[in-house]
Amino acid sequence: QVQLVESGGGSVQAGGSLRLSCVASGYTGNINSMGWFRQAPGKQREGVAAIRRDGTTAYADSVKGRFTISQDSTRTTLYLQMNSLKPEDTAMYYCAADSRWAPSLSTFQYMHWGQGTQVTVSS
Repeated sequence: QVQLVESGGGSVQAGGSLRLSCVASGYTGNINSMGWFRQAPGKQREGVAAIRRDGTTAYADSVKGRFTISQDSTRTTLYLQMNSLKPEDTAMYYCAADSRWAPSLSTFQYMHWGQGTQVTVSS
């Protein structure tokens, strides 16, 4: 079993920055890909960024150039650096992990999910 705990959310003004963290614990040896997803009220959960064990990344078009996903050397802590935040980035942000190799932005790929951390961007 894998546990994921997110932190770092908060409220910022448009143009500001936040850094999200996700710590993985439990049986993490089989994790090959991790990702960040978000869900705004009334909308479906969508992929934001993903990273594979070897560092290969994938980003949603809406965040390219503004968000950066990374992981620490132990690959048990995942980060999302969010710059130039916009009001439309407001959502609950979730960390996810899976044993599959592809750094997918699809929610269907991921077996393990965190509880989420709220990000609110005001104009």
